[in-house]
Parts: sequence; C-alpha cells; structure tokens
Amino acid sequence: MSLPFRKRKTPKPEIDPFAPPHWDDALQAPGPLLMLMEARAPWEYAAMLAAAPWLSRLPVGDGHPVLVFPGLGASDFTTLPLRNFLRDRGYTPYPWKQGFNFGPRHGVLDSCRAMVAHLAEKHHEKVSLIGWSLGGVYARELAKEQPHHTRCVITLGTPFAGHPRATNAWRFYEMVSGQAVHDHELIEQLHEPPPVPTTSIYSKTDGVVAWQCSINPESPQAENIEVHASHVGMGMNPLALYAIADRLRQDPAHWKRFDAQGARRWFYKVTHHSPLQASAKL
Repeated sequence: MSLPFRKRKTPKPEIDPFAPPHWDDALQAPGPLLMLMEARAPWEYAAMLAAAPWLSRLPVGDGHPVLVFPGLGASDFTTLPLRNFLRDRGYTPYPWKQGFNFGPRHGVLDSCRAMVAHLAEKHHEKVSLIGWSLGGVYARELAKEQPHHTRCVITLGTPFAGHPRATNAWRFYEMVSGQAVHDHELIEQLHEPPPVPTTSIYSKTDGVVAWQCSINPESPQAENIEVHASHVGMGMNPLALYAIADRLRQDPAHWKRFDAQGARRWFYKVTHHSPLQASAKL
C-alpha cells in the first residue's frame, strides 16, 4: 500500500535481469474458501465473552499507555472490545480518534505522530502501539519514526511483507484512499521491523491477508505468533488477546520472545524465519 510515510534514503541495488522472480511476486491473496471463513468472526466475539473468566485471571499490567489503530475501512468502534480488555487488564488504552481508516488521508499521519508524542509526554513513559490490519502498518512506521516514544509494537494480521496485491483488500484500499499500491521502494521499507520489540500475530486461515505477508524476518527484537483466527475477528479472538496481554507485560529492557512451550504449544506456533523460509515450512 502506497503510504506517505517518511522514506529513508538507501542506495538502490543494481537490478539483475536474469534473477528469478522475488518470492512475494508469487504470493496470492487468500482464496474464496478462506474468505467465506471470515464469517466466523461473530463466533470469535462469543468465544471472547465465554473466555472472560479465564482472561480475567491474567496478570494485571503496569498501567502504561497503549494506542490502538483500527484496520482498513474500520473505526475505533471495532477496537472497543480490545481496548476494554486492555483496560480491564490494567493498561491505559487510547483510540486513534481519526474516524474511519481510509488510508493516510491529509493530516492523518501528522495527527498520529502528534498523538504518540503527546501520550508519551502525558504519561512520562513510552507508549505501546497496537495495530489491526492496515492499522499495524501505521504502528510499525510510527515506531520507526519515534522509537524514543515507543515501548513495543503489536500487529494483528498486518500486511507489511510481500506485495499489497497478496491481500483481498488492495482494490478497496486504492478506491477509498485514492492511492496506488505500486511504490516498490516504500514496500521494501515496510518490510523492515521497527527498532523496538515487535510482535506480529497472524493466522494461516486469514481470509483477507496472505499469512506470509505478516511474517517478520529474523531479528533479535521481532517475533511472529500464529493463532487460529479470522482476519475480521482477530482483535476479539481470546487466543490473540492472551498473546497481546503476555507481550505487553514484557519489560522492553529485558524483552524475551513468546514462549510457546507447555500447554501453549497446543494453541500457538511461533516462527523466527523470513517469509520465504516460513512458506517453505508449510
């Protein structure tokens, strides 16, 4: 997606005309069956309600601020269950307050930058950034611009790797944002993880985003956690909520990757491979 974030100047590599196609050129958007499975989102909301007693026993957080960004075409209303969960677990969540997320319209990114800085100053501590789908791209890029204000980044089904056409939302994005998705220089920039602890929560049954598009490459401060969830319901899925709470409790100075041992191994999988390596392990 062609987002007007501040591009970092890097030397352009020479193009080899005989090189094989890049791995993300072969990626395809999820098929019709996975799209139909997005209809399970209401069941995930019901599962969240049923799991409330279990979730309420999770350790209480330290109260630090958490800014939550909604997905493409969504508003703060869709992140309300997630923010209520965070508040119940002892954090101080904030909505993005930019209306519907129709891409980086005029003034939106500047307002987001100002809000991150404002919350850090207000609370006298760093802010955790959580982004759902396209909202995760905002979170990652803002963390790159303001690492001194960012505690950690958590994304849910966010397409930051691969080409935007490996999603079923790129046409809608171009329609509502008025921007094309062919800025290859910026696409390469989006692949880079932020210089802060970064977690990508993804699902191989995501019906909107090809799951390989949500895989962080190998990095000491980046990880990928697979859950069983739909794209539309990921922010309400109890497994995703548990992982979010576990990640927010991490001390950034002593950050450790998600531990999928013990009983967790039945519900979660983790990978620290590149997107290409992760695909090969299917």
